[in-house]
Amino acid sequence: MSSDYESDALVTADWVANHLEEFENDDPSYRLVEADIDYEESYARKHIPNAIGFRWGEHLQDSVQRDILSKDDFAEIMGNAGITEDSTVVLYGDESNQWAAYTYWQFKYYGHDDVKLLDGGRAYWMKNDYPVSDEKPTLPEQEYNASGPFDHIRIYREGVEDDLELDVPLVDVRSAAEYQGEKIAPEGSPETAQRAGHIPGAENITWSENLNEDGKFKDRDELETLYEEHGIDGNSEVVTYCRIGERSSITWFTLHELLGWSDVRNYDGSWTEWGNLIRSPIEVETDDPATRATKG
Repeated sequence: MSSDYESDALVTADWVANHLEEFENDDPSYRLVEADIDYEESYARKHIPNAIGFRWGEHLQDSVQRDILSKDDFAEIMGNAGITEDSTVVLYGDESNQWAAYTYWQFKYYGHDDVKLLDGGRAYWMKNDYPVSDEKPTLPEQEYNASGPFDHIRIYREGVEDDLELDVPLVDVRSAAEYQGEKIAPEGSPETAQRAGHIPGAENITWSENLNEDGKFKDRDELETLYEEHGIDGNSEVVTYCRIGERSSITWFTLHELLGWSDVRNYDGSWTEWGNLIRSPIEVETDDPATRATKG
């Protein structure tokens, strides 16, 4: 952990490497989890020794409801993986920790206190020649007692609509092309919305601006300056959103955990929900930055 950050939610690769033996114990005190979107190309090929592997779509989301796991499902999946509510859980994953940050946010939503994120994620670990394995750990099942849910870190569509009336800062963490309405989804991703653009008044601060080139988080001063330049200082509620809630979890983690802002909410319905709503207000920016169209 860097002493600059508000909490110890971030751990280094060296810290994880020094605790590898503890992660393989039958005792569930320590558990290491890799959360991926491209599971077969990532975890299944090689991973940090003793890491449990989660597929985002299978293990971390209710694909029928297009929602996060229910409290009971979350508890069942964690218990089956050998995790208890008292475990120290360290998360990492592909895509610059997007899916790991989403998993972290879900752990917090169900009241898990001792959860951390590996700074730099999977890419940093692999690039810097830390130990890897292709063996899946065999860990005894546990009973997991979830608490919550704690909705102070989550916001629903109705809450976003209310916040628009109150001028609450919204951070759209998607690419400039998505924000401006040129694209509905990133390259290679399904277009899960009917319309393109952004929620009126949202500031476009992409999720990757929280990170250095090596995938590790910027220091506290840099992060505070980044958001202050957009008029966001943590003195009020802040809402983050993206397309499906995973990229915005990186920004939620930055603001809530690293900077210690108390009232940061992730809108995990994000553009998939907002961009499909009939008559929802949407802003689209043309090639001329002085021209902006609001569609309702």
